[in-house]
Amino acid sequence: MPALINTHGHPGFQKGLTYARENYTRDTYVDDLYRAAYYGVRTVVAQGIDPGDLVYEIRRDQQVGLAGGARLLTAGRGIGAPNAGPGAAAYQGIAYEVTTPDEGRSAVRELAAKKVDLVKIWVDDRGGRAPRLPAPVYRAIIDESHRHGLKVNAHVFYHDDAEGLVEAGIDALAHMVRDREMDDALVAAIVRRGVYVMPNLGGAERATYASPPPWFEEPLLLALLRESVPATVVDRMRRSFVERDPAAATAARGRYAVLQRSLRKLNAAGARIILGSDTGLEDHVFGYAEQRELEAMVVAGMTPAQAIAAATSRPAEYLGLRDQGRLAPGTRADFLVLSGNPLDDIRQTRRLEAVYFDGREVNRAGLRARLSRVP
Repeated sequence: MPALINTHGHPGFQKGLTYARENYTRDTYVDDLYRAAYYGVRTVVAQGIDPGDLVYEIRRDQQVGLAGGARLLTAGRGIGAPNAGPGAAAYQGIAYEVTTPDEGRSAVRELAAKKVDLVKIWVDDRGGRAPRLPAPVYRAIIDESHRHGLKVNAHVFYHDDAEGLVEAGIDALAHMVRDREMDDALVAAIVRRGVYVMPNLGGAERATYASPPPWFEEPLLLALLRESVPATVVDRMRRSFVERDPAAATAARGRYAVLQRSLRKLNAAGARIILGSDTGLEDHVFGYAEQRELEAMVVAGMTPAQAIAAATSRPAEYLGLRDQGRLAPGTRADFLVLSGNPLDDIRQTRRLEAVYFDGREVNRAGLRARLSRVP
């Protein structure tokens, strides 16, 4: 099958058990790209949390063969209202903070000069800690981005924000609506306007358990995890379920069911669903999170064939990667060799016998030694 494409990641911040800005180095960043490759992910889109020039240097080095791993695309620094960017301490001060349409357009022009692959915006109030990005501002950002030939992804939470963004010409939603189930009118508008949607289920699903879920112990997935991160990280991931308050997990299950219902409605309506799993957040491990997201999409109501398309040909279409995402003459030889049929059981995407990028087999044995070491 074609190699996977993840449209929503954040490489470079986790090193072993630490998650901090100081970890954002070339070695840590490239390790995440190698980790994604180990699981069969060909392309990773870094969504708006890339300070400085390191990301552009790595992207350039990949283009000339001086860096490996999954192919890197980036939104550079994302754009939001003051204090509305990404919330973890490691991310503070990275996003552009804008309050007027002119400031939004200026930020886009700076990003275009860096030759970003797309633009990322945050529009909601981040749980009350920030103002929302006003509609005139995000409309200006979308318009200026389109003038430069750049698509725009929006971090969204509220239903009314999603309605305004779709009307304004947003290209993709980096999350589904989370304050309530998407209504029929919004779903119809998303389909009519060709907006791509990243379900982004994995992080929300993790919060629904107060004991290790059966999928965490599933042998194929657990083996891949043990081969790609230090044992201490695996142990902490398992403990995180046990340490969660049962009442909080129960509340999270209700919220998660809303996401599942919205995804079923989008899928039934023919919306353009693409793999995007917020990979790279703490203990949301590259490659592992994408593999889990495939299963979560199927559990929510997509068929295995639809989930595979959402992780291969559809994101390639969105990103304009005409030579990726399909097994066809004239495309790159980026593919996975599996010992099981994922059309029968989506979990068979974890039965990786070999990974090929550009027609060359990825040295997964070498990557195991590199990625599982204790930093």
